[in-house]
Amino acid sequence: GFKMYWVNRCNFNSSEPQDIEYIVSYYYNKIEVNRFDSDVGKFVGYTEYGVKNAEYWNSGAYLTQVKAEKETYCQHNIGIWYSNP
Repeated sequence: GFKMYWVNRCNFNSSEPQDIEYIVSYYYNKIEVNRFDSDVGKFVGYTEYGVKNAEYWNSGAYLTQVKAEKETYCQHNIGIWYSNP
């Protein structure tokens, strides 16, 4: 069968908002078809299917929702992931 999944990740050098990069990648059959990068600020498609998704997602409310994930997902968890025990 076919598998579709996504991976969220945060890249950062400090806990300052401008130093945090939120990336969510969407995969279909082990091939990355779409990516949102908070530094770019929009979705990018890497396949024909991905380009169509990116156009649709960049024109709707989903883009606003994903942009907010940088704060709700990355900033919220930064202290948990890298706390000193």
